[in-house]
Amino acid sequence: MDSENNESGVCGCCGPLRPRYKRLVDNIFPEDPKDGLSKSDMEKLTFYAVSAPEKLDRIGAYLAERLSRDVVRHRYGNVVIAMEALDQLLMACHSQSIKPFVESFLHMVAKLLESREPDLQVLGTNSFVKFANIEEDTPSYHRRYDFFVSQFSAMCHSTHEDPETRTKIRVAGIKGLQGVVRKTVNDELQAIIWEPQHMDKLIPSMLFNMQDSEDLDRAGHPSTPSGTGQDGEENPAVLAENCFRELLGRAAYGNMKNAVRPVLVHLDHHHLWDPNEFAVSCFRIIMYSIQAQHSHHVIQQVLNHLDSHNKSTPRLRAGIVQVLLETVAIAAKGSVGPTVLEVFNTLLKHLRMSVDFELGESFRRNSSSSVSSVRGKESDERIVQNAIIQTIGFFGGNLPDYQRAEVMMFIMGKVPVYGTPCHTIDTVNIGHQGTKRIQTMLLSSLIMVTSGFKSKSMSAALPPPFLDPLFSISLMEDSELRQLVLEILHNIIDRHDNRAKLRGIRIIPNVAALKIKREKISKQDVAFMKKHGQQLYRHVYLGCKEEDNNHKNFELLFTTLAILTIELANEDVVVDLIRLSIALQEMALNNEENMPMSIRCGIMALVAAYLNFLSQMIANPPFCQHVSKVIELRNMDAPYLLPEHIFRDKCPLPESLDKDDRQLYFQTADMAECLAGPGYNVERLSVPYIPQVTVLYTVGKILHRCKQTSRDRLTRRKSFVDTISLQVDIMSNSLPDKQSELAEEITFETLKKAIDTTGLEEQEREKRRQVMEKFQKAPFEEIAAHCESKANMLHDRLAQIFELTIRPPPSPSGVVSISTGHTQHPSVPVYEMKFPDLCVY
Repeated sequence: MDSENNESGVCGCCGPLRPRYKRLVDNIFPEDPKDGLSKSDMEKLTFYAVSAPEKLDRIGAYLAERLSRDVVRHRYGNVVIAMEALDQLLMACHSQSIKPFVESFLHMVAKLLESREPDLQVLGTNSFVKFANIEEDTPSYHRRYDFFVSQFSAMCHSTHEDPETRTKIRVAGIKGLQGVVRKTVNDELQAIIWEPQHMDKLIPSMLFNMQDSEDLDRAGHPSTPSGTGQDGEENPAVLAENCFRELLGRAAYGNMKNAVRPVLVHLDHHHLWDPNEFAVSCFRIIMYSIQAQHSHHVIQQVLNHLDSHNKSTPRLRAGIVQVLLETVAIAAKGSVGPTVLEVFNTLLKHLRMSVDFELGESFRRNSSSSVSSVRGKESDERIVQNAIIQTIGFFGGNLPDYQRAEVMMFIMGKVPVYGTPCHTIDTVNIGHQGTKRIQTMLLSSLIMVTSGFKSKSMSAALPPPFLDPLFSISLMEDSELRQLVLEILHNIIDRHDNRAKLRGIRIIPNVAALKIKREKISKQDVAFMKKHGQQLYRHVYLGCKEEDNNHKNFELLFTTLAILTIELANEDVVVDLIRLSIALQEMALNNEENMPMSIRCGIMALVAAYLNFLSQMIANPPFCQHVSKVIELRNMDAPYLLPEHIFRDKCPLPESLDKDDRQLYFQTADMAECLAGPGYNVERLSVPYIPQVTVLYTVGKILHRCKQTSRDRLTRRKSFVDTISLQVDIMSNSLPDKQSELAEEITFETLKKAIDTTGLEEQEREKRRQVMEKFQKAPFEEIAAHCESKANMLHDRLAQIFELTIRPPPSPSGVVSISTGHTQHPSVPVYEMKFPDLCVY
């Protein structure tokens, strides 16, 4: 017997007395390890193990003993033979008795992984992978894989000097982790693998190897499986990605948090949010690998992570928001669960914080010497804000229409406007500039959300809680804000996509050539125009007179009028739109608002372009002829009143508009004559259009302009309302015996005094102090006299009230008599007596 058998603890002369399983094990080892495993002896050992499965645990223990000794003595040839024998025994034996054998097997694999020899580590890993692919009949109650998770994770982070060896070790580590995943995720008794202490090793190990991929573009592609070829089997990045996908695909709902959190932590530790290409790639893989119903859980995790970084650098926050955009873009088509409003709440909160940071940097810029660095931070905040807008808009734009309507209402409710409570975004401390920034960004996101939105009924698409803040005076103060409001209106009203055909304000020679798509107006839309038409007309009317209007503003106003005509105009609405056009023309001619000549000519050009469009849409030849005649005369004598000329650069402007030259203007009488006939109520054309400006709207206009700084407002333009009169109508029969004033003039100073309560509060406080001091220090006689005078004054006032309100019964004599100190008035019949309104029903 050779020396190896002598070291087994039994004398050579007693060899035949050794157990059979030991002799069979010893026989598989040749004298020269280079000869490899003896196949014939291995077949004998396998047959013995299958015939006597109860001996498997002893065979395994003895093999483990030999392997441990050979590892220590660096007899790596015998180590390879022992592992090959173990692998064959595992494949051949599938019974209950294999479980004790597995313990010995795993013990030997652990010995190999603990060695510092890369070849042994790879050998042990390959054996573990073969074991992981074996499906066991019954689960194991006591087996744990903690050591293997730690060891394979350490191999994934190998820093061996030789690149080839390093790659080989990393590939082995990833394969080992993949084996652990396959062996445990489907075993309910091994749910411990999803616990944080294991996920914190598994996930970062995969991501660490995915980072080294040179081709990040193909990572995360849903339709192209990675690493299907031979090259992919030896590529750590491809293997890690496949393992990552497999792990996420097996994750249940309760394990999503533990699976996603290590990804976020890894991206933080390795500073991979800026630039964020790898972060975006990771979350694409996550979203395409997990089950669709778990998408909202991932979104919630990213939102929470964004909250935890609310004070981080702008670029880092922008990177997280862009990752969120990628996740919601994938999840929006599927089930996003209850996180819809949570997404918007969180994004709006960070939008407000970004504006605060930007304004703070702007303030410091004015008092700092390092202007360039502060400007860089400010521009970084703009990146954050744009990313948030894109996320809000893209997410909302991909939702179903019924859910998108709710999102539109939700966002509109957060736009800070006068007279509307704003619970999410507090604009008290950010000033006019910050408020405008938030308004601009939220309206921009609304444009994206409403793009492609189709509603059968305007009442459902534009309810009062949405329409009122949209037309608020707070959104009229800036040219850009007015443009955004009109674009939102176009997205909602234009249900047949006619805007592209109406692009650009111009005199359209042949409207029929545009092939406008339209349908007959429904009863619901007729009711909508009766209820809210005046709001639409007023918004157009007031929007035209703003002095900071530019070419784009007039283009959008023209498109608004044209879309209203196409989508919502019946005979009554057509008459109202003509009245509105004539009112705009009169406003430009009379110029009571002291508007610049360019704005006046722009309004005239707008009216010409719209009436030309309207006359062809209603197909009324006399009306078309009248409009064409005015346009021809303007072409010859006043081209600055047409859109093709006034909106060109350096267009010559007149010093004044001659109202007496009636042929250059559209005449109400001529248009009424053209429309005479069935269908149109031409009598209403003679009634001038006056915008119905509510008291709240007017007061809001005044207060809103009062809050503007002198630098912002006084240098730019004069308010179109400096002093306004509120007409307080009083029914004549309410006070029949007295005439009251029908109008009360309320100026800016009056409003300022009305809302300034600081002085009144101080006076009231001082008055209370004096009264308390008087009652504490004054003598009793003085206090009694004071109270008596108050009581006498009260009695006198009550007597006067009774004298005015209580009349004695009519006296038959009809004469004036004096009785008990009261004057008796001449009696009158009861049916001729006049009573206050409150006394009659």
